[in-house]
Amino acid sequence: MSAGTPKSDISQEQVVEIMRGERFVMLTSIAVDGALHSHPMTPQEVTDDADVWFFVGLGTEQAQALQSNPQVNLSFAHLGSWLSVAGRVEFVADRAKIDELWGDDVAAWYDGGKDDPDLGLVRVVSESAQFWGQPGGKASALASIVKARVSGERPKGQSATTEL
Repeated sequence: MSAGTPKSDISQEQVVEIMRGERFVMLTSIAVDGALHSHPMTPQEVTDDADVWFFVGLGTEQAQALQSNPQVNLSFAHLGSWLSVAGRVEFVADRAKIDELWGDDVAAWYDGGKDDPDLGLVRVVSESAQFWGQPGGKASALASIVKARVSGERPKGQSATTEL
């Protein structure tokens, strides 16, 4: 948070709304060697509890990292606002949940379909979230950024944190 940025609370409902509004997210995990790695991911579902479901390739370095250290961060970004969600990954073996979440966009990544041996299902159990952004949504954020560029003033912003 920069100097002059007011800090406040953000509700779980607001966090979920932001998470559901983004089609892509960056998932950062800790590799076996301790390095941080970020991967673009597509959330398959965001629950009312702010948990997020993803499909993952079980044979990837990403899956290996998630199995060795389940602590992750999810980063959501849209014009003028950013949401960072800390949580932990749980691998879930649930055929009914795979069937529920499966779609054509997922099928493109798994040649064997829902029976592909590389197909894994994970849930990120969200623990806390931090938000930085412009009040008033995307249109207000764009107007604030344009005004700041023209006037030379710093755009107004806020930071908010919540436990989930």
